[in-house]
Order: sequence, then structure tokens, then C-alpha cells
Amino acid sequence: MSTAVAGTAPTRRWTRIIPIALLMYTIAFIDRNNVSFAFAGMEKTLAFGATISGLVGGIFFIGYLFLQIPGGHIAAKYSAKKFVFWALIIWGIIAFSTGFVQNLWELLTLRFLLGVTEGGVWPATLILLSKWFPLNERARANSYWMMCIPLASIIMGPVSGWILHVSDWRYLFFIEGAFPWVWAILWWFFIDDEPSKAKWVSPEERDYIESALAKDRELVGQNVINYRAAFSNKNVWLLVLYYFLVQIGFYGFSLWLPTLVKSISHQGNVGTGLLTALPWVAALIGLYINSKHSDRTGERRWHASIPVFLGGVLLFASILVGKNLAWVAMIFVILAEGFMFAYDGVFWAIPAALLPTETLGGGMGLINGVGNLGGFFGPFIVGYLIQTTKSFFAGVFFLMLCLVAAAVVILFVRVKQTYGAAEPSIGSAR
Repeated sequence: MSTAVAGTAPTRRWTRIIPIALLMYTIAFIDRNNVSFAFAGMEKTLAFGATISGLVGGIFFIGYLFLQIPGGHIAAKYSAKKFVFWALIIWGIIAFSTGFVQNLWELLTLRFLLGVTEGGVWPATLILLSKWFPLNERARANSYWMMCIPLASIIMGPVSGWILHVSDWRYLFFIEGAFPWVWAILWWFFIDDEPSKAKWVSPEERDYIESALAKDRELVGQNVINYRAAFSNKNVWLLVLYYFLVQIGFYGFSLWLPTLVKSISHQGNVGTGLLTALPWVAALIGLYINSKHSDRTGERRWHASIPVFLGGVLLFASILVGKNLAWVAMIFVILAEGFMFAYDGVFWAIPAALLPTETLGGGMGLINGVGNLGGFFGPFIVGYLIQTTKSFFAGVFFLMLCLVAAAVVILFVRVKQTYGAAEPSIGSAR
């Protein structure tokens, strides 16, 4: 057996698995959030206001709940590759069909179904990564994959703005809804469920991964080997609460970001699309720096707490500055996203430190599914506050409170850190 360690093991998995998974979920995030660019046209065509726009953005997350635990379980026990492949095909059909809607009920139905179809993809992909990257690499592997979200937003802003400039909101869904079908083909031929099934992996790299994962399983322990134990674990529910609060802040901000940027800058569709991409560039940088430092030091909780706290404070500062200093407000918006999203790769390394393989898929599904209900409440409540108060102030203040609360909650999660300087890993929960 190979004796390679993290610093000398072959690294082909980083250039094979991560890019394909990253672009897969980039497409998922575009098809989920491009509705934020369509709000203005939809409100005129289908005759609804900001509160309903928030409902349209948020109902996705009601559907998103249904396949979280089943998707994570199927990926862990059977095949993440097959689960994601069929999800790509089906969500492409639903996203494309959104361009045909004629009334609000059709739109809400398709947004709900899109959520159901995409629901298990996140935990399934995290399970896939957990079979290729040991714990001492997990925050970085997660974060490189999760760059799909800022990358999607960087792409989505200019592309969606251009589509709306030359056409209308219906063609936005027709064009961007076709992307999953193309990527499903690449996913099928490039992704393998685990090293033992991949012909392209060298024996040295395969031995390193399998031996490192075996050591991780020993460190995590077997104290929560069934779902009853996992779902009654206090630490798991603290992670659910943290993620719920963060998603209120994140989606309440990101789905209304184009509208916020337009109100600050007074740009047209193309200018707003370009400016909307800048906060996501900052998110890429923050995600990379925070996850790399977390893997190097072995610390997780503060790396998940401090960025979220700073993101909330900076977001609120952008509203306090307001239109009087538009360029300063825009800088605060950019920095807010840079900090707000930096937590993500680090956070998703924590469940693997609490749960063994047998319950990890379902556990991450529970955290992602219930936590993402914040993605329903955030846009809806912000939309209601905007329509009621005729300004962004109350909505952004609410988002800041949620993010600050999340920053406090994560500090109560008990994770025993056993990282060494050369070969980091996390022990089981106390």
C-alpha cells in the first residue's frame, strides 16, 4: 500500500472531480436564481408586486426540502453519480418550461417543482466529495466546489442582463434552462462515485484516499450509527439553526441584490448586471481564503462565525450610507457578500466531523433541507418589508439580525479538534 501523505499524494482528483461538480451546480444555481432578474418583467406581465416576487423566489425552498434526506441517503448507499444525472435532466425540463407560464399559479408550481428536483443534489454532491477528499482536505474541496455559487452569480448577472436587453424574461428561462441537458452528458462520462470505481486514478492516489478516509472514520467514531441517534444529536440541530439563519440572510440578500444595486446605482439592465457580478467576485475570494486558513489551522467554528457576522454588519452599513454616497454603499455591498459567503466550505466540513458515513448523507440532507427553508422566509419577508415600508432599510436590518444570530449559534456546536500541523483531521463530537 502507498505511504503517500497529503503533501505528496497524487492530486488528479482535484482537477477531475471538482471542475465537473462545480460547473454542474453553477448551472443549478443559475436556474434557481435567474428569476431575480425576471422579477421586473414578470410583475408587469403577470400582474403581481414585490411581496409575491418574494414568494416566487422563496417557494423553491419549500420544494427543496422533500428530497434532501432521501437524496443524501441514496447518494451514500447507492450512487451520487446516477442521482445527480437524472436530476440534471428533469430540472432542465422544468427550468425551460418556466418561460411558457401564463399566470402566477403556473409560475409558483414550476418553481416548487424545480426545488423538489434540485433538492437532493447538494447533499448528494457533498457525499461524492466525502468519498474523494479526506477531512484534512474537506474545507478546501467543499469551498472549491461551492465557488459554483459566486461563479454562477458572476456569469448570471451579465448574461441575464444581456438577454433581458435584447429579448424578454421568457427567453431568459428558455436559454438558461437548456444548460443542464448539455452538462448531464459530461457528468455521466467524467464522474465516478468513488476511487475504487475510477480507472483514471493511480494506485498511489487511490491508496492515499482510502487509507486517509479509514483513519477519518476511526476519529469520527460510531456513536451515531443510525438516523434516530443522528437526528437527536444537539450539535446537528444547532447546525440546522445556524444554516437556517444564514440562508435567510444569504437568499434574502442575493435574490434582491439586483434590485438593491439598481436602487443604489440607477443603472439599466446591462449596467446592473455588471455591477451585480462584483459582490460575487468578492465571495470567491472570501471563500478561498477562509477555507484554506481553516484547513491549515484545523479550526471550524470561528471560521464559520466571524465572516457571517461581518457580512451582516457591512450589509446594514450599505443601507445607512444609502444613495448619498452610492459608491461607498456599493463597496459595502461588495464586501458584505465577500464575508457573508466565506463560511460555506468550512461549515460543510463540520457534519463530517460529527457523523459517520452511515448517517452522514441523511444528516447533511436534514441540515440542508430544513436550513434552506430560510431561503423561503428570507426573500418573502424582505419583499413584504420593501412593499410595506417603501424602502430597503427594514428588510436589510432584519437580514443583519439573522446573520448576527447565526454567528452566535455556531459557537455552541461542540466539535473536538484533533488537527496536527502536518496531517489535520477532526475528532468526534463531545
